[in-house]
Amino acid sequence: MIEIERKFLVLSTAFINEAYTKKRIVQGYISSVPERTVRVRIKEDKGYLTIKGESTNNGTTRMEWEREISLADAEALLSICENGIIDKIRHEIKLGKHIYEVDVFSGENEGLIMAEIELESENEVFEKPYWLGQEVTNDERFYNAYLSKKPFKSWWI
Repeated sequence: MIEIERKFLVLSTAFINEAYTKKRIVQGYISSVPERTVRVRIKEDKGYLTIKGESTNNGTTRMEWEREISLADAEALLSICENGIIDKIRHEIKLGKHIYEVDVFSGENEGLIMAEIELESENEVFEKPYWLGQEVTNDERFYNAYLSKKPFKSWWI
């Protein structure tokens, strides 16, 4: 139930040709407080409920619990979420033994492209593709819960 991940901005759309899957994700937050976020997500035709704990000081590690729920339940829960729905297309790219999840945001977060990689330990070594940019793991502005309240377009210059 521990998630260890790092986040990066993406420099170009060159990753698209390397993706082996592409899925639309719509998500909202029942609770977006940093100590415990409760997220409802629809990924294509499946629903998920996720609870995440507060991140460590470096932003890489936190408790995560996720369960698949019915699409109908996910749609109902989305209707009672806090304001600010996240809409994005996720591309998955395999590189070495890891998978990068690259999200291309739309709506109020259009223009933001971010990659995440899940690791087995905070110090794990991993390959970095040429399209990977600045690391934003510990920058709360790039947490989806933050982006749902303060969209990328409102603060990025």
